[in-house]
Amino acid sequence: MVEYLKTGWTREQLQALFAAANLTPKQALRTSKSPAEKLGLTDPAVSDEAILDAMLEHPVLVNRPIVCTEKGVALCRPSEVVFSLLEVVPGTTFIKEDGEVVTAP
Repeated sequence: MVEYLKTGWTREQLQALFAAANLTPKQALRTSKSPAEKLGLTDPAVSDEAILDAMLEHPVLVNRPIVCTEKGVALCRPSEVVFSLLEVVPGTTFIKEDGEVVTAP
């Protein structure tokens, strides 16, 4: 587990995570509850390099969770995406943090 809000990211970490998850910085940009809009990062003309630079300065701009397992790497939004990366018995139910009950496929 990486406590990125405390430790921050390195450019290499983010580039490796995004490459493994097949994401661009724009796709991994957290736009809610972050300064993305205030920083002008939601403008379609903003480059991926500019977004990556901002993510290094403001770690909260990286959407999460990004989960890494032996099965792969993915931005788990919605959170049910995590099932594809874990060994979970089909039919197992989980309660999400908002109280919604989900069932593993």
